[in-house]
Amino acid sequence: MAAYGRPSLRDLFDESPTPHIAHPPRTHHRDFYLATDGSYTESAGGLGVVIETRDGERVARLSEADEAPDNNVAEYRALHLGLDVLASRAPDDASVGLLIDHDELAANVNAATLAAAGAGDSPHSTSVPESTGLHWRGIRARLRGFDEVRAARIPSDRNPAHPLANAPDQYAHVNAEPARCVLPETPTVDERVPPPSRADRGGVSD
Repeated sequence: MAAYGRPSLRDLFDESPTPHIAHPPRTHHRDFYLATDGSYTESAGGLGVVIETRDGERVARLSEADEAPDNNVAEYRALHLGLDVLASRAPDDASVGLLIDHDELAANVNAATLAAAGAGDSPHSTSVPESTGLHWRGIRARLRGFDEVRAARIPSDRNPAHPLANAPDQYAHVNAEPARCVLPETPTVDERVPPPSRADRGGVSD
């Protein structure tokens, strides 16, 4: 289960908005949840990653020092890192929920996902900072490698990857945690009713 009394990533994802995409009940619960965060200061920076199954079992945590040129690039680098780690530990047919505290990045991920799925004439376009370099290309390649992906926008103070990104010197010990490849349990209940946070929210469904 989630550590330190924090809600599980699944709970955070369930109650957070998913830019450009509504939350149809059939896709409400994902196989894996990935929270990422990137930090930037003139003297230091870091990348934080937390991965859990839908059952709340931890798959991985990472806290790495980084020297991104700005905060935007740090956020893209963190997501790229997290997707690389998840791709090495999850099956290709996995559905994934991303938890991101960067508005533009979450919106770009969902817009790219809709475009890759052939969602018709989608009005949603991506706007990626040029300074992210090849990280956006790597992110899109990883997104295409999973069965389904969508991103939720969460507040930074509720992002469990936030402290890992902001204090990599204090959390370096998490990188020594044993590598785990945990598959979520097969759900026994087919939930068809969205939670209250989804019931009245508009959006584009896929």
